[in-house]
Amino acid sequence: MCLLVFAWHAHPDYPLIVAGNRDEFYTRRTRPAAWWGQAVSLLAGQDEEAGGTWFGITRRGRLATLTNVRAPSERNPHAPSRGALVVAALQTPERVDRWLERHAHRTAAFNGFNMLAGDVMATAGDLPGSLHYYSNRHDAPPRTLEPGVYGLSNAFLDTPWPKVNRAVARFACSIASRVRIDDLLDLMADRTLARDPELPQTGVPLDWERALSAIQIRANGYGTRTTTALTVRADGLATFYERTFDTVDTQRWDDRHFEFMIDTEARPARLKTRDPN
Repeated sequence: MCLLVFAWHAHPDYPLIVAGNRDEFYTRRTRPAAWWGQAVSLLAGQDEEAGGTWFGITRRGRLATLTNVRAPSERNPHAPSRGALVVAALQTPERVDRWLERHAHRTAAFNGFNMLAGDVMATAGDLPGSLHYYSNRHDAPPRTLEPGVYGLSNAFLDTPWPKVNRAVARFACSIASRVRIDDLLDLMADRTLARDPELPQTGVPLDWERALSAIQIRANGYGTRTTTALTVRADGLATFYERTFDTVDTQRWDDRHFEFMIDTEARPARLKTRDPN
């Protein structure tokens, strides 16, 4: 993902509400969201070039997603795929906080990323739900998030970029009145550009800083490929909605809608994926 807004235990009826945009080159091959594997325990889209994903949730309520850290001068074209980390976080039988702590020192070889991962609902053994943030470009250990409304783009958590501030403000107002998937999708479709004095300086040319300052990006050969909205109700009902934009005509899209009850008693399924480490 390249922009995420989310509410963690900030709504009386929904422990988790998420809306996010994945921005990518139009030529990169991608599969839309689907259940993976014979055990159909992991719901995610798939990057066909590297095999990983950018956002996923399991039937037992394990969530994982990441955004890239925009630092073009530090980019290593030979680094391993960051999407493999999302799959690994989703499939590990460990608690997420322990998995992050154990793997944090091994992530320096990856290009910069921010990861969110956690178990949305209380699990077997009465372990409470938890959500954690970690960046391999931030000199800090993994952080357990307190209840609140957050925004994350291609800098660190809650860095006040114009698009993040705009998205968080609209998101907070929207969910305060009602929680509707259509409202989340509309929020993430905002193409308003920031004014030049507000733009961050991330090492890309000014015309790209302008284009990337929108919530939904439309640039030459690059832009928002998918919008994902996820709500998890207090009773465990998960609603996952993905809008995939056509790469030739971006005014056209396909929608996928999934609903399921989170099974907190389920044992984690082992997917046959490559260890990212």
